[in-house]
Amino acid sequence: MENWDEIRTAAQVARLGTISAAAEALGVHRATVTRHIDSLEATLGAKLFQRHARGFSPTDLGRNLLRIAEATDAQFGELFRLAKGGIADLTGVFTVTCVDVLVPTILPTITAFQAEHDGVRVHLVSSDRMLKLEYGEADIAFRIGPKPGHPDNVVLPVQRLPVGLYGPAAGVNRFAGPGRHAPSTPYFQWMGENISPEQIVITSDSIAALWAAVRAGGAAGFLPRTMAVSAGLTELAPAQDDWNEQIWAVTHVDLHRSAKVQAFVRTMKRTTS
Repeated sequence: MENWDEIRTAAQVARLGTISAAAEALGVHRATVTRHIDSLEATLGAKLFQRHARGFSPTDLGRNLLRIAEATDAQFGELFRLAKGGIADLTGVFTVTCVDVLVPTILPTITAFQAEHDGVRVHLVSSDRMLKLEYGEADIAFRIGPKPGHPDNVVLPVQRLPVGLYGPAAGVNRFAGPGRHAPSTPYFQWMGENISPEQIVITSDSIAALWAAVRAGGAAGFLPRTMAVSAGLTELAPAQDDWNEQIWAVTHVDLHRSAKVQAFVRTMKRTTS
């Protein structure tokens, strides 16, 4: 299927409504999305979208493309999972994905796993983009925050990550805080009740981005204890138990019983207990 990349790109635009959102979801440049749409419309000889100021609205043909692309993508993903899940030996590549801030937490498990299974090569994908387990993009994913709820995934608790309020020094009055669409957490609620809006000089919807800002020392804010200690930051308020972030290990149900996933989970339970 020579136009499959273009079809998947057009399906993302139909699903999300804008070039920028589709480019972010696919992990490509905006120009690539535009080029794929133009090429596919030229091949089909018909328009897939109506362009307007707010983005792209699919035509009837665009909606049919989305329906067909989703069904075909799911079938390809199932074929890939069945082939991958059938491998019972502990050899080959094992893909682990997590956001950047979890890499120090995950690395001890990866190191122990490779020491026990030298026939497996671990590929670590550190990215804010959520790899799709249902399409076989990763064998196991580590998430942080609320428990992931996808019905096709097996979700295991890994450990609690102690979080506190840290800064470069006591008496600091510049803070990094949540944007309008940031996840709701107990420590952000505490910040809203105890820190004036004028003192919050950096905002982001990404917790990982806020952690990076605090580690850089430009503003105070919430940070896992291990990161704060390594950065030489000062604790500014007593930590509360409900500030701690839960780390989850997520696998797809079709791959969860495979030899490599089971071996990695056993190592994870031992190294994080």
